[in-house]
Amino acid sequence: MAENLYIPEISGPLRSFMLKVPEEIQQASGIRVMGKLIKSIVFTTDICIIRNVNADAVIAVYPFTPQPIITQAIMSAADIPVFTGVGGGLTQGKRVVNLSMHAEFQGAIGVVVNAPTSNDVVRQVCDTIDIPVVVTVISEHEDIESRLEAGAKIFNVSAAGKTTNVVREIRKRHPDIPIIATGGPTSESILATIEAGANAITWTPPTNGEVFRDIMNAYREGKPHP
Repeated sequence: MAENLYIPEISGPLRSFMLKVPEEIQQASGIRVMGKLIKSIVFTTDICIIRNVNADAVIAVYPFTPQPIITQAIMSAADIPVFTGVGGGLTQGKRVVNLSMHAEFQGAIGVVVNAPTSNDVVRQVCDTIDIPVVVTVISEHEDIESRLEAGAKIFNVSAAGKTTNVVREIRKRHPDIPIIATGGPTSESILATIEAGANAITWTPPTNGEVFRDIMNAYREGKPHP
């Protein structure tokens, strides 16, 4: 196959203004989930951003008790696959299992459980739903093997400054396990995370307020929309 294959790009004049994930993410291998190749994953629950970003998928986790109506709103608006949070921190036990089943019925491509989720709950969720269970990893001290035995299909590494090291350690012990990881704020940190073994990268977009700030500054100076 020819290298550097040209990819035609088509966009309308009104939709050409959108958020774009860092180009470096394209160097990741990607994870094929339910037939869809996913390299870039936007971390947001904002449906305006979800509808105006070129990421391959969404990871919709938030710091409150998961509610099916929130998942439904995101699923209804999204035109890309959604990994949705189902708890595991404040929300535990049977409720996580029920939320996972509901998320599958709503159309989620995968469910994400927080690091405090017990292996027993992970196992129950895996036995209940058909879509993959994504387990969040926050440090190098977690027992990855027990997570795999419980049925985890994908790891989501979010270990702040230690993310690259955690990814590298998981990849060393498990060459084939799919890994999603936060890429950090720079091109160098994204590439380092991919080099460490991440298959897909999560990207935190600017907020609506930050995007609006640049637009309004241009308007105040009598300039057109950026």
